[in-house]
Amino acid sequence: MHLVWALWLVVQPPVSAPWQIIDAPQSSIVIARDGTWIGEFGRQIRTSVSLGSLPAYVPQAFIAVEDRRFYRHDGVDVEGIFGVLKDALKGHARGGSTITMQLVGNMHPDVVSRRDKSVDRKLREQAAAREMERHYSKKQILEAYLNQIELGHGWYGIDAAARHYFGVDAAHLSLSQAATLAALPRSPPYYDPIRHPDRATARRNLVLRLMADQDLITRDAADKARAEALVVNPDVHGLAPYFVDAVRTEAQHAGIPVDSGGYRLYTTLDPSLQRAAITAVRDGAKAVEDRPGYSNPKYGTSKDYLQGLLISLDPTTGEVRALVGGRDYADSPYDRALSALRQPGSAFKPIVYAAAIADSITANTIVYDTALAIPLDDGTTYKPENSDHQFLGPLTMREALTKSRNTVAIQLGLAVGIDTVIALAQRLGITTPIAPFPASAIGASDVRPIELVSAYAPLANGGIAIQPRSILHVDDRAGRLVWAGEGGPTSPALDSNVAYIVRDMMRDVIDRGTAAGVRKIIGTSLPAAGKTGTTNDESDVWFIGMTPDLVTGVWLGFDHPRPIAAGAAGGSLAAPVWGHLMAQYYAGHQPGEWTPPATLITAELDRQTGTLADGSTPPDQRYTEYFLPGTEPLALRFDITSIFSGGPIQ
Repeated sequence: MHLVWALWLVVQPPVSAPWQIIDAPQSSIVIARDGTWIGEFGRQIRTSVSLGSLPAYVPQAFIAVEDRRFYRHDGVDVEGIFGVLKDALKGHARGGSTITMQLVGNMHPDVVSRRDKSVDRKLREQAAAREMERHYSKKQILEAYLNQIELGHGWYGIDAAARHYFGVDAAHLSLSQAATLAALPRSPPYYDPIRHPDRATARRNLVLRLMADQDLITRDAADKARAEALVVNPDVHGLAPYFVDAVRTEAQHAGIPVDSGGYRLYTTLDPSLQRAAITAVRDGAKAVEDRPGYSNPKYGTSKDYLQGLLISLDPTTGEVRALVGGRDYADSPYDRALSALRQPGSAFKPIVYAAAIADSITANTIVYDTALAIPLDDGTTYKPENSDHQFLGPLTMREALTKSRNTVAIQLGLAVGIDTVIALAQRLGITTPIAPFPASAIGASDVRPIELVSAYAPLANGGIAIQPRSILHVDDRAGRLVWAGEGGPTSPALDSNVAYIVRDMMRDVIDRGTAAGVRKIIGTSLPAAGKTGTTNDESDVWFIGMTPDLVTGVWLGFDHPRPIAAGAAGGSLAAPVWGHLMAQYYAGHQPGEWTPPATLITAELDRQTGTLADGSTPPDQRYTEYFLPGTEPLALRFDITSIFSGGPIQ
């Protein structure tokens, strides 16, 4: 053993000797449902890869610029040291550390700190490097180096750097990209290709020239790589940062130490839908800011700009397909989709209508949209109004939901009992307190967005409550299952007939009601239903829409509630966000179908009167209505005694 190294061991024996290659901390990787990487976290952002999985030019690029005699020295490049000394005498100071010496310092900074510029540290580092070369092959050392080195932004190792800078794994790096990463060890901040592309390009070209000079690549290959533009992926937070944060928290609550690294979290996210969701929210919010007369702070001018969220899930499985918790994660990582408490406004009404239908109040029942004066327990009188400050008189329940009449929803809530409405909301998955007051029927009580959107799933799936599910399973580094995830269908919350009737009423909201504008975006053939929501002070606008495949909720508003704009409404601001997302999604997907339960009773009615259609009913007023058995119009009910009216059966 080298004398310097032996003496140092006597003075300060290390826990693990600096020549030993140890397993580097790994990231926990978050994986989308299609198998693609969408995020990672841990003490260090790193995923170790084998040297054999890399194109040959990846390690060669680092050797060319960092240690050209790597395969010829014993850990210390004596010839290189003389060159460093010679340059220093000429006033051109540069480093002389070999790849092995760099690995020693990076892997054991507590023992051989590269911040220590003393001669003693350098001698100990050289001794440890020579000892490392005695115990490990060049291949092992080079592989450890490429996985250990920090390459900027807290990204360690070649694979993490490849993903974050270029959006590819290390196995798919191009020659130009490999040379760009090899340029970084000298100074990751100075040659950062995101912040300083000119410097990065110049040093990349130097690496390519050195590779050609050392016959590691041909001159032609170097020239072609130099001609390539430097293109990086500056999205340092990944595709779905809010979703990744939620997954991390869920796994931690399950007792899995994912921050220690090395886990694989397989999730439900649909990357293509997620990308479209991000675009839809950003474009939708900007469209509001660009409206004439918009007077609130805009994105980029203030911290309190218009925010948005979007949640899209599979109503049958509860699997979250897309989640956007805000317009800009880097600016505001607070996840509004999971953590905010907001008034749902009229987006709560389908729960009231479901309670009414379940109580045998039919969709064609006439209810009066009229002024109300409701005495409250505190001695005050509650006088609700509609958003247009008008009253439309007698309406069918179906028409009242289509036009989102507040006074009708309140009357229905009082008719079935606000406690009944609250109990149904809880069965549907809303855990936040719903105040037992008439105003709760029109969404005056705060809810969590994820719970409100999930509460719509039973209306789409036939009545089964779901718990949102984001994690399918978690595996350890060896591929062993450590947790199967939670969520999915839970228990029946609604009769399937009730769910179908309410959903069919909500189809009218899109076809001819408060969200009719989205038909221009999604076309006429897509099966769709939904409900708009706007709070009284115009500070929250919602649209929660469903297709046979997805339930998707959109919200726009301010973190510190205030009116968005005069006349702000869910149908004009939030619904288009949903519409554009669905249009893009179904451009590449075939929608499912909704089939009525066989036990429902149907009848052709007059839309204006809610009565059975007859020969005088105009074609454009005819529609099909659905009834729970026993609630259909009297004329359609079968009287068992009528079969005996003509005498005995022959």
